[in-house]
Amino acid sequence: MPLEKPYQDVPGTIIFDADQSRLGYWLNQFCMSLMKAENRVRFKADERAYLDEWPMSEEQKQAVLARDLNWCMRTGGNIYFLAKIGATDGKSFQQMAGSMTGMSETEYRNMMISGGRSAEGNRYLGEQGDAQAHRQPQGSAAQKGAA
Repeated sequence: MPLEKPYQDVPGTIIFDADQSRLGYWLNQFCMSLMKAENRVRFKADERAYLDEWPMSEEQKQAVLARDLNWCMRTGGNIYFLAKIGATDGKSFQQMAGSMTGMSETEYRNMMISGGRSAEGNRYLGEQGDAQAHRQPQGSAAQKGAA
């Protein structure tokens, strides 16, 4: 019987759990291979040929070729392994994170310096309605009665 996974209800979030780990095993092993200079050279010389040496799914290979890190994560990639692809391409982790949010590196940096993303819209989907219901507008009857 599969475990209950309430965290799957968080919008825009992929939790790297045991199932994701199994799904992305070869994708993540490919990424780790990029820690060796000779493998980075081979990969950059013929990306498709190097990817075909790994028993990854075709979808995973396409995600790598597209450099779509969100797609890679959906197919089992872990961001700490995927960072090896960015490093191979000469990208900083900040540049990679920006690409995952649809922002430029500067926009992403400024957002993070300003405190990151708002929690609004990033709660459990089932809680969003509850959060709205439990919020009392300023000047509500409950607040006036307590005054």
